[in-house]
Amino acid sequence: YNRVWIPDPDDVWKSAEIAKDYRVGDKVLRLLLEDGTELDYSVDPESLPPLRNPDILVGENDLTALSYLHEPAVLHNLRIRFAESKLIYTYSGIILVAMNPYKQLPIYGDAIIHAYSGQNMGDMDPHIFAVAEEAYKQMARNNKNQSIIVSGESGAGKTVSARYAMRYFATVSKSNSNAHVEDKVLASNPITEAVGNAKTTRNDNSSRFGKYTEISFDERNQIIGANMRTYLLEKSRVVFQSENERNYHIFYQLCASAQQSEFKHLKLGSAEEFNYTRMGGNTVIEGVSDSAGMEETRKTFTLLGFQEDFQMDVFKILAAILHLGNVQITAVGNERSAVSADDSHLQVFCELLGLERGGVAQWLCNRKIITTSETVVKPMTRPQAANARDALAKKVYAHLFDFIVERINQALQFSGKQHTFIGVLDIYGFETFDVNSFEQFCINYANEKLQQQFNLHVFKLEQEEYMKEDIPWTLIDFYDNQSVIDLIEAKMGILELLDEECLLPHGTDENWLQKLYNNFVNKNSLFEKPRMSNASFIIQHFADKVEYKCEGFLEKNRDTVYDMLVEILRASKDSNQYQFGKTKIFFRAGQVAYLEKLRLDKLRQGCVVIQKHIRGWLQRKKFLRERQAALTIQQYFRGQHTVRKAVTAAALKEAWAAIIIQKHCRGYLVRSLYQLIRVATITIQAYTRGCLARRRYRKMLEEHKAVILQKYARAWLARRRFQSIRRFVLNIQLTYRVQRLQKKLEDQNRENHGLVEKLTSLAAARAGDAEKVQKLESELDRAAAHRRNYEERGQRYKATMEEKLAKLQKHNSELEVQKEQIQRKLQEQTEELKGKMDDLTKQLFEDVQKEERQRILLEKSFELKTQDYEKQMCSLKEEIKALKDEKMQLQRQLEEEQATSRGLQGEVARLSQQAKTISEFEKEIELLQTQKIDVEKHVQSQKREMREKMSEITKQLLESYDIADVRSRLSVEDLEHLNEDGELWFAYEGLKKATRVLESHFQSQKDCYEKEIEALNFKVVHLSQEINHLQKLFREENDINESIRHEVTRLTSENMMIPDFKQQISELEKQKQDLETRLNEQTENMRGNWTPQGPAFRKREFSNELNHTREEEGIHPQEKEKLMDDIHAMPEVSEGLKKQVETEPKVESSLRQEASRLTMENRDLEEELDMKDRVIKKLQDQVKSLTKTIGKANDVHLSSGPKEYLGMLEYKREDEAKLIQNLILDLKPRGVVVNMIPGLPAHILFMCVRYADSLNDASMLKSLMNSIINGIKQVVKEHLEDFEMLSFWLSNTCHFLNCLKQYSGEEEFMKHNSPHQNKNCLNNFDLSEYRQILSDVAIRIYHQFIIVMENNIQPIIVPGMLEYESLQGISGLKPTGFRKRSSSIDDTDAYTMTSVLQQLSYFYSTMCQNGLDPELVRQAVKQLFFLIGAVTLNSLFLRKDMCSCRKGMQIRCNISYLEEWLKDKNLQNSLAKETLEPLSQAAWLLQVKKITDSDAKEIFERCTSLSAVQIIKILNLYTPIDDFEKRVTPSFVRKVQALLNSREDSSQLMLDASYLFQVVFPFTPSPHALEMIEIPSSFKLGFLNRL
Repeated sequence: YNRVWIPDPDDVWKSAEIAKDYRVGDKVLRLLLEDGTELDYSVDPESLPPLRNPDILVGENDLTALSYLHEPAVLHNLRIRFAESKLIYTYSGIILVAMNPYKQLPIYGDAIIHAYSGQNMGDMDPHIFAVAEEAYKQMARNNKNQSIIVSGESGAGKTVSARYAMRYFATVSKSNSNAHVEDKVLASNPITEAVGNAKTTRNDNSSRFGKYTEISFDERNQIIGANMRTYLLEKSRVVFQSENERNYHIFYQLCASAQQSEFKHLKLGSAEEFNYTRMGGNTVIEGVSDSAGMEETRKTFTLLGFQEDFQMDVFKILAAILHLGNVQITAVGNERSAVSADDSHLQVFCELLGLERGGVAQWLCNRKIITTSETVVKPMTRPQAANARDALAKKVYAHLFDFIVERINQALQFSGKQHTFIGVLDIYGFETFDVNSFEQFCINYANEKLQQQFNLHVFKLEQEEYMKEDIPWTLIDFYDNQSVIDLIEAKMGILELLDEECLLPHGTDENWLQKLYNNFVNKNSLFEKPRMSNASFIIQHFADKVEYKCEGFLEKNRDTVYDMLVEILRASKDSNQYQFGKTKIFFRAGQVAYLEKLRLDKLRQGCVVIQKHIRGWLQRKKFLRERQAALTIQQYFRGQHTVRKAVTAAALKEAWAAIIIQKHCRGYLVRSLYQLIRVATITIQAYTRGCLARRRYRKMLEEHKAVILQKYARAWLARRRFQSIRRFVLNIQLTYRVQRLQKKLEDQNRENHGLVEKLTSLAAARAGDAEKVQKLESELDRAAAHRRNYEERGQRYKATMEEKLAKLQKHNSELEVQKEQIQRKLQEQTEELKGKMDDLTKQLFEDVQKEERQRILLEKSFELKTQDYEKQMCSLKEEIKALKDEKMQLQRQLEEEQATSRGLQGEVARLSQQAKTISEFEKEIELLQTQKIDVEKHVQSQKREMREKMSEITKQLLESYDIADVRSRLSVEDLEHLNEDGELWFAYEGLKKATRVLESHFQSQKDCYEKEIEALNFKVVHLSQEINHLQKLFREENDINESIRHEVTRLTSENMMIPDFKQQISELEKQKQDLETRLNEQTENMRGNWTPQGPAFRKREFSNELNHTREEEGIHPQEKEKLMDDIHAMPEVSEGLKKQVETEPKVESSLRQEASRLTMENRDLEEELDMKDRVIKKLQDQVKSLTKTIGKANDVHLSSGPKEYLGMLEYKREDEAKLIQNLILDLKPRGVVVNMIPGLPAHILFMCVRYADSLNDASMLKSLMNSIINGIKQVVKEHLEDFEMLSFWLSNTCHFLNCLKQYSGEEEFMKHNSPHQNKNCLNNFDLSEYRQILSDVAIRIYHQFIIVMENNIQPIIVPGMLEYESLQGISGLKPTGFRKRSSSIDDTDAYTMTSVLQQLSYFYSTMCQNGLDPELVRQAVKQLFFLIGAVTLNSLFLRKDMCSCRKGMQIRCNISYLEEWLKDKNLQNSLAKETLEPLSQAAWLLQVKKITDSDAKEIFERCTSLSAVQIIKILNLYTPIDDFEKRVTPSFVRKVQALLNSREDSSQLMLDASYLFQVVFPFTPSPHALEMIEIPSSFKLGFLNRL
């Protein structure tokens, strides 16, 4: 049955279920309430109770997603979200509904702003930031102005919401200028709140004015300024406050700061001393510091550029208002009043404003009436004088408020052009108090207009659009408040009657109220007269009925201030003290007209000057135009006259003849030129078309070959994919079967344990009997004869045991024979498989040769590649040899296990000895039993019972298995032991052996499966490897011609790179650790023959290296033969290992793990060897080319001999700037870092530092160090957003810092130096101070380096980690009720998880190329992974549609991708994985069951990296996406929360994504010898000289 909502006096609406079918026309509806009671509810057939939404829709973030949208559904949905889920925001279409929690929530930090920035409105949880982001994107996308209207009742949180919206705009649109416009815009809020907000009974910070802030943006959508407009300031609050209310905050802030030295001249005291601040009875707001508020107000004044004197002038006026309120007015009779001229507060008021005391005292109690004939001064009564004083205070405060707003707008003005703007309207909400007056009437009237605007946009315009497009639509019945607005503002409405009454000389509030009664009572349903009052009226507003007191309506509407008081203020003596002279109201008499006259005179003079120049320019332009026209006419007429004189008949004939001749001549020339061009064009076309045809043919040929290669490649990929899937399925099947077997073994172990317990109880019973037997020790002598019988039986048992051992040895020999047979079979299978592989290889080679017969060059290339393939096979055989060594280690481990088995056999022997002792003891018992027949019978009965139980248990164990198989595995002796009477020990041994037989049965089945799987894996691996190498051959053959051309080009450019190659060769020779010895020997041998040259010496170095390389290559044939032998021996070894694994089940699992590990290592080593082979081949080619080049150079140039360098670079003082410019400022890292050693610029700089140190020139060294540091700072500042440049100079800064440490001469840094490196230490200066400076520079570079990486990867994180769905079966599934909103940005280029991994790989490769220290790389990766986890988790907290079980699976999958990336880059020890632990636990929390108490306990124990707030947030956000999932019940959430109460963790919901881990710069000594470093010519450092 459906559920409905029925009205309830306590809960407003109550839920009930329909217990009986309702039929049309029924008057009663049978309902079942939630407490179980039944109710007959009377219904109207035309107005049935509203239906309740399904539970799956309750709690949705958009009210428009509900199936039934009515009052109870809306209230219930808001209550569920607010009370249970702790969510204060809910959408209702384009409207955001906010519930005021009356406490601070941690959902407005910068991390939340960044999470909502750039997101679509429907993708995130409802939030004020989502609305602000939507407005910002609509403005940026459509270039249209936007507005956000914040409305609601008093105390609903409108001011705070508007403040958060403005802060969002200031954060996301922050400009790069130094004007800090965003901070100024935000600074306007504290000032306007101080002078315009006050405490009411409903709100401690209620806005008593309306504010519309227009935030201006430029074309780049950055804030450039703002403008503020205010409405309806509640001036009456200055002079009157209701109970438990306060005046404006600024007055209390002044009183709280009265004792400060800068405010003492204001002569203020506490707020309780002034009438205008103590009327409400409570001058303090709990939890709010007024003195701190004053500091904040002054700080924002300063931020907006308001000078100190301006601030003090404002405070003087505010203090004067407080003192004015304390001026005492005394009554003089019934018609007069007076103010004492000695009143202290009046004196202070006049001093602060610079007024004459007597005039103020006079005109506070009198007023001037001016008629046509005379001027009359009329005294006022005490109430009238008090009203005049209060009116003056209100007038002064209102103008001060307007003046402050005007100055704020001036501070927020901007010089450029406004492109667009976003307006934020913070208007006071609907108010109803115990006493409502004119202010509440105006506020509620404004809210009526706002509600009408809301109805217009949400209902009227939308439905009119539907009707205009002829779409079937049922009109929605909504409340239209136009009638209330007409009651207030229409002709002869309430406001017009009020204005009319104010114009009457004797108009009163009572007369006006009587007119309202006469016009509207019983005539307008929205106007009522209270029953118990004749001084008020009631209006039915859209929100509620409000009763207004008419007292004071006329006075407040008139807002009268007497002219004489205004004149006194105008006559203020101190213009600096009283600032109203700057407005139009308070100028002295005649001042405005005089200033206006001066302004007009200046304007008139300026206009005359401008007119003079403009008119002169116009007249000159007109004259020039007329003169030019006259000249043109003259030229025309004079030309005509001359022609007429010159033209004759003879001239015409000559001209005609010349034309005829020109025609024929020009025709001939044009024809000749045309024929020439035509022939050339035809020739060009022929060559062009031939070239295009040949090119098209080559392209078609290449495409055909590419298609053939793709065919084989895709077939191989398809086979590989199928094999991986099949291998995966087999692994799953094996795992499942092993688990089942393990479960059966566990059940068997539990049954064995029960039997052992029974045996233990029997042994205890026997021990009790033994105590009784001990009493019969006196009769042991008669048992001697029986003891001999037991000894004979023991000897027989010993003989049987020896027979068993002989049988076991025989059985072992049989197993050895079987082992050899199986090994032979395996060898035969291996040879057969090899034959098949050879056939397959031959077939593939034949296919290749058929396709490539037409090109001889490619056949030669194929032979060369075949040789390379054989070399790769050699490297693989080397790896197989290493694998064999590993397997030998495994054999040794097996031998150790066999030793352990022998130890176990010794243990069996020891137990047998103990069994003998037991048998001897039983002999003694038998002797005693013969003496005691009763005891013997009892013991025999126990043995029979035990024997029966043992047989029953054994039968039960054997019933589920093959009885014949089990008995065949048990020896005859074992069966005899089981059936032998009285032998408890042998029965127990038999039971254990039966258990072992069962275990061996299971193990044999398991081994069979594993053998099959290993055989298949072995075949698959070898086949895939062979096919992989063949596919490589196919790909490389097509590229051989291109590679040859590139090789020729590269060899021609090698001459320019001799220093770099020499450096690489020197590094290889240094790794051999014998370079120096061989070089010295060669040098000594050559001195006797001829003077060596630099190039010749280099030639010998390369020749030696080449010979050494060839010697190393000579070893390979011998290793090949050994590897071939090892390959043939491997099947036998493998079979032996498998047999041993079968005999030793405990070792089997470890062997399988070791084999898989070795397989993975084999693949990694194979790849590494391939790379090494390519590097060696490349170096050999380089050595050959360099040998030829140096040989040629040797024939031409001679030198004096080899040089020994000192590792220094000589430079001149004047070249220092050039050094910094070329090496630091102008150096481009891209393209040159590949050919450089890591940190080459740093090493060059340090070599220059060594030179300055060797000269012992302090000024030169200081200048160089300062220039280096400043240069690094400058280049980093110029490239703040260039990731590659930052990475390059972070690396070089660290290398330079390490060089300063390594060669500093300090022992702690010299541990890893070579003796030669220790000789290169600095000798004269201590640079530890510069090391500290460089360390600080490196830290700053690192932080900027991290910021750039974060800025690049942050937009990719949420789409890739959270939104992208790569798992099959999850795509397209969304939680019920979530409606995707239209995006205001183009999101066609969606990011995926691959994008995240590609970005990380780019960062990693760039850091490695630039030579960044591996430890720094790990720290940077850890920081990036923390950012990924934090941003993803923060976004997850804000998106209910992402909190589901399947999304948790997706997140877990993406985390595994990141972990795999870490493993691939060998970064497991970077602690980056640990930073993802909160996200991983959140994904686990989404997937785990959330029902029982054990689930709650498991969540408490597992989610240690998540705070209690975060866990509860995820549980509340969890949303099922289908019927198979269920919501988390509130009771379960309370259980988890109760467990989490013991935690003392942070209350912050969001992770701080901007957190930076502390960076540590490791000391890594440079392995490069300074004397071997050469400077590339590309550095343009020819002015440096190596010493």
